[in-house]
Formats: sequence, structure tokens, C-alpha cells
Amino acid sequence: MAGLTKNCDEQGQWRYLVLGQACCHLGLMEDAMVLLQTGKRLATAAFRRQSICWSDDSFILFSSEDGGSSPPSSVVVTSASQPRSESIAHVLSHIKLLLRRRAAALAALDAGLYTESIRHFSKILDSRRGAPQGFLAQCFMHRASAYRSAGRIAESIADCNKTLALDPSCLQALETRAALLESVRCFPDSLHDLEHLKLLYNSILRDRKLPGPVWKQHNVRYREIPGKLCVLTTKIQQLKQKIANGEIGNVDYYALMGIRRDCSRSELDRAYLLLNLKHKPERSMSFIDRFELTDDEEELDSVKDRARMSTLLLYRLIQKGYSVVTSNIAAVEKQRKAIAAAVATESHRSNIIETPIRAVAVAVNSNNNTNVVKGVFCRDLTVVGSLIARTGFNQPIPVKYEALSC
Repeated sequence: MAGLTKNCDEQGQWRYLVLGQACCHLGLMEDAMVLLQTGKRLATAAFRRQSICWSDDSFILFSSEDGGSSPPSSVVVTSASQPRSESIAHVLSHIKLLLRRRAAALAALDAGLYTESIRHFSKILDSRRGAPQGFLAQCFMHRASAYRSAGRIAESIADCNKTLALDPSCLQALETRAALLESVRCFPDSLHDLEHLKLLYNSILRDRKLPGPVWKQHNVRYREIPGKLCVLTTKIQQLKQKIANGEIGNVDYYALMGIRRDCSRSELDRAYLLLNLKHKPERSMSFIDRFELTDDEEELDSVKDRARMSTLLLYRLIQKGYSVVTSNIAAVEKQRKAIAAAVATESHRSNIIETPIRAVAVAVNSNNNTNVVKGVFCRDLTVVGSLIARTGFNQPIPVKYEALSC
């Protein structure tokens, strides 16, 4: 900044560059891009006007060993401003890249392509190059909305936690997290967020301005606060009534972990492993190291404390959900085994009862067929003649073949 003020020209393009870098630090990327482009254009035009007045000898770099003469002052200014112009160009290109990725992510979110939107926002948030705190808080909030639309409640709550760690007065993050906790029937935590949101609304009406500095961007206007406060008060009363009725232990852990109600144990273990690796308390502060935060140690410590506490609450909720769902799956498997054993016992009993019934039926049939002659293969003509005489010569003889004997 000091170098820009020393080497400023009459047009004052340095003011645009300084203001552009300040807006970039505050997270106002669109304003920063406009200011930096304007300053760069003015600096280029001034350099062109100055280079027209130079002679050919002005571009020759003199050395002290040859003639002992010093180079012209214009060459010194140009060589000194070259690193500064390169840094401004790098900042401007980085801002354009971030804005392009955010525009693509928002377009995918509006089109209903939630996975694509999450991928673009993750490129911004997981980049190795740092970004301003305010801009990243907005990206976390947008990705939380994409996660919520995709049905991934745990990831959406985690992004809301990160947004509130970076910006504790973010109204949209508090409202979204309260709605997510209410959707999984975690009413006490949802009530806590709504009470905090009510305090912010009351402070806004008392101070007659939105929280934070004037340049901070909000998704709500001041004239909308009274209506939102009335709706919020009604919702708080409803949640208090549900808690008074004892509806605090029926948390929907299946929706929280993103699994089916009839899921298997392998599906549960896979979902829990992914959530456990992603939301460990040890990794709660890892996202802070990639951001361009303020140099104030107290504010940095407060950001880390907020991130640690919110991540720990979510991690405990996931742990409890895993234990509850595991016990439910074990109970279902035990019930299935009991049903299978009962069916096997019933089939065995039916087989035991049917066996004597079949034996009695065979005996009855054998007694009814008294006129049936058991055929025996023999060569005794006397026996054959007696059989023919008994039944008649031209009449068939009923024969039941049970065995052959010689």
C-alpha cells in the first residue's frame, strides 16, 4: 500500500488499486474486481502516454561500470512498479476465478443440479489458495443450501456450523440450522437456535440497522424483520409445546445420517464411517487454516472455539444416532430369527401330524379293495385255472401289483 502512494500519478489510479484490495479483503469480490480493473486500465493508459514521450535512449539500461551514469528516472519507476502490477494481476485473476466458480455453482443450484453445485462450491472452499472470510462464509451458506436440497442433513448442519463460526450474526445460517434440526425432531437444539435468532431480531429493531458493518451483505431487509419476528415467536411457542409434551427423545437419526429405515448393517457402517471421518472434532479447525482471517489473535481464537463446540455437538449426535440405529437393526434381526424359528417349528409339527394320517388312509384304502387280487408271478397252472374259474373266462381280473416273486 505504501509503495502505491509513493508512486502515484496525477490520475490517481493507485486509489482504485488500494480500494480494490480492501474490498477483496472484506469479501466484496464484485466491487474489488471493478476497482482493480479500473486501476489497471488507468495505469496502462498512463504508461502508454508516458512511453510515447521517451526517446530511444531511455530504454537502454545503463551500468555504473561503463559510464558511471545512472538510468533515467522513468525507467526506475517502471521497473519498480512491475512487481506491483504483477501482484495486482494475480489478485485480479484469482478474484475472477472465484467469481466464475461461484456463478457456476449458483446456476447449478437454481437448476436443481445439487451434486454439481456442491462440487463447484467445494472447489472454492477446498482450494489451497486462501480466500476472504466473508466470501467463504457466503459459499459455506450456499453449499449448506445445496446439501439440504440433496437430503444430506448432516453435511448441511456442518456447513451452517462453519458459517456461524466465521460469522456469528449470520441470520440465514441460524434459520437454516434451526429448520434442519427441527426436521430431524431435535427440538431442544432447534429451540436454542431460534432463541438466538430472536435476540438478533430484537437487537436489529433496537439499533434500527442490520448487524455488522454497513458494507456487509445480508439476505434480509430491515423492513422484513417485524414480520419475521412474529412468525419466529409463533414457532418458538410451538416448539416449547412439543418439548412440554415429551417429544424430545424421538430423533430421526435415519434422516440425519442419510440412510434408509430398512438399511442393512453394512450400509449403516459405511454411512457412519464417512460421517465420522468428515466430522471428527480433531478436524473441526482444519478449514480455518486455508482462509485469509484477521491477524487479531482474540478473534481467531473465538472462531476456533465456535467451530470446535458446534462440531463436537454434531459429532455426538452422529455417535448417538449410530448406536440407536445399530440397536434397532439388531432388534429387527433378532425378530426375524425368531419368526424363522417359529415357522420351522410349525412346519415340523405339521409333518409329524400328517404322517399317521397318511398311514391310516392307506390302511383304509387297502381294506376297501377286498376284491382286488394281489398278482403273483408264478407257473402253477392249477392256481391260474382256479382264478379263471372264480371270475369267469371273459371277465378282467383286478390285480394289484406290489411285488414280483419267482
